[in-house]
Formats: sequence, structure tokens, C-alpha cells
Amino acid sequence: MARHGGRGWYGRVVAAALGVTAVAAATSVWTAQAGQTGGPAAPHASARAAAPGAQPVSVTIAHASDRGEHAVNITIDDGPDPVWTPQVLQVLRDNGVKATFCMVGTQAEAHPELVRQVVAAGHRLCDHTVSHDTTMDTKSQAYQAQQIEDAERQITKASGGVRPMYYRAPGGAFTPYSRKLAASHGMRPLGWNVDSKDFERPGSDAIVATVERELPGGPTILFHDAGGDRSQTVTALRTLLPRLKQQGYGFGFPVR
Repeated sequence: MARHGGRGWYGRVVAAALGVTAVAAATSVWTAQAGQTGGPAAPHASARAAAPGAQPVSVTIAHASDRGEHAVNITIDDGPDPVWTPQVLQVLRDNGVKATFCMVGTQAEAHPELVRQVVAAGHRLCDHTVSHDTTMDTKSQAYQAQQIEDAERQITKASGGVRPMYYRAPGGAFTPYSRKLAASHGMRPLGWNVDSKDFERPGSDAIVATVERELPGGPTILFHDAGGDRSQTVTALRTLLPRLKQQGYGFGFPVR
């Protein structure tokens, strides 16, 4: 699974200290924490106990759709963002499509009203860590746990009590430990089959072409609603969603 997003962009965002979840309300950027170790390693750490009320799920990375073979899963990463998330929500609403929003913890904390809009519209939540560190798989288990569990709490609080149902490692940087920890909290590890490459802003036509070319390889499509100008993503979704319907596709959620 390829890591997505440019390291250069991540290097330009403001780094967040471990354990600190506050983010300036006036900005919609989130942090990368590139190179941060997260404190002393915990070589003998094991997955912590499941959160109260959480039903453990499979540790395997989900790709399939709960609507069967001729369905797609729309997944939206890195938000919520006050500019782009409402526009993505509107396109989804216009087409009667539900999606899975993989939220960065600091973004959810900064924009709880958007998290609640996502939930109210019938979409699902996914834990995308506190700070979108694409090198998580090289860090200590203590650091991985902090990133996953703190983001889970941030998202759940912002949503008004609705817990994330999935965990997507930034850039696909899963580890056996992080998958086991997330699953014990009721969050199915979530992969993708189709990387729309919208993060690179290649143009909306190129995004559409990439999705159509790669979709035969599997149903879960990766888009973004934060991390920069996402106007091309919004335009591409306006084209893709009705086109996929015309081709007979249904829309579902990733399997749990």
C-alpha cells in the first residue's frame, strides 16, 4: 500500500507536541510530527484493553464493501476542514451517497460542528490519528497508542459521543500492534484499493480517470477534504458519483 501525500507538504505544517491536542481555531492545517519519536520506547507494550462499550473487530485491513461486489466505498481523509468538508458533504447529499470520513484528531477537535454534520448526514467516522504521522510504523508502541487513542477520544468528543468505526493509518503505515489496538477498540483497520491521487492536484479530469482505471482492482476509493486546496476533489466527485451510478454501482461502507 503506497504512502500518499507529499513529505514536503507535511514538513511545512505546524508540528504538534505529544499529548497536546489543542489547535488554533483560525487555521485548518494539521500536523505531521515527522521524525518525532513520541518519548521512550515501550518494547514490551501490548494492545490496551478495549474502551468501555467497544466490541472488538477483525484486525485484518478492510477493503471490501458491505454492499457486495458491485459497490464502492467512498472514503474522505484528513479533515474536517471548514472550507472543503461542507462542499464534499453537499456533493454527497446531492447524489444520495454515504461516505466514511477518516478524521485527524486535531482537526476534529478544532471543528466539532463539522464532525456533527458528518454524523447527522449518516456518514461514518474513522480515526486517522492525532497528527497524521506517516512514519508511525517506525515509532514505539507507546507513541502509536497515543496517536490512535487520543484521536479516538478527540473525534468521539467532537461528534457528541459517536465513536469512530474504523482506523486508517496515515499513508498506510499500519503495524501489527496498531491494527490489534484499533481492533480492540472496535475500529476496523481500513485500507484502500484506489488512490485517486487528488492530493497531488493533477486536475479533476485526471482524478476521475485514475479512479475509473483503478476501480476494477477493488471498491474502496481514497479522497481528501483537507491538507490544501481540494476544489479538484469536489469537482471530480460531482462527475464521478452520478457516473458510477449510471454504470450500476451501489455505494456502501467498508466491511466491519
